[in-house]
Amino acid sequence: MHRTRIKICGLTREEDVAAAVADGADAVGFVFYPKSPRYVTPARAAELIATLPPFVMPVGLFVNASADEVAETARVAPVALLQFHGDETAAQCAGAAAAANRPFMRVFRVKGDTAGSELLEYEAQCRASSHLFAGLLLDTFVDAYGGAGKVFDWSLIPKDLAPRAVLSGGLSVQNATGAVAQVRPYAVDVSSGVEAAKGIKDASLIAQFIAAVRAGDAISGNDA
Repeated sequence: MHRTRIKICGLTREEDVAAAVADGADAVGFVFYPKSPRYVTPARAAELIATLPPFVMPVGLFVNASADEVAETARVAPVALLQFHGDETAAQCAGAAAAANRPFMRVFRVKGDTAGSELLEYEAQCRASSHLFAGLLLDTFVDAYGGAGKVFDWSLIPKDLAPRAVLSGGLSVQNATGAVAQVRPYAVDVSSGVEAAKGIKDASLIAQFIAAVRAGDAISGNDA
């Protein structure tokens, strides 16, 4: 049975990091976008990362940051993976990743008329741009940059892309099982779906979300 990896994003407090780790999250995300209500400074992220045990990956989320800004942030806050969530080109992502010497994920914000071929073409473009490219994260297109809690049409995701993609966008305790069973992504990424308030996670919702993902894994395994 495939075990879907789980990232809890937008963490700002020690107790939320501890809850994510205790319940089995594979990765935790820190938002370095100053306009976000989940923003943390690199110094604050470094404090939170210092509480992580081995094999839980810290991820840094950036929106339209320069290569120098990304590199300096990664120097202060030792994130293991970069997540580019703005309007960056593949070349700009590759340049920032090279400057920081970190692998990167690129977010594709899916619209209602997005074709599966577009996702595959964009993935190929990102992969060709750098050996540091790690994969696509699929989120819902909204005017803001993430954290909007809205779902896109999962049927748009090509079956051959899903096993190496990260699914995001409006995931919650209520829909995580169905999302994992239908899409069978490599990983899922949740932020607003496990919050008591923006930037403040709910430990109970984190536990329930992870349990819902595991339930989806079981369904997928039975259907395989």
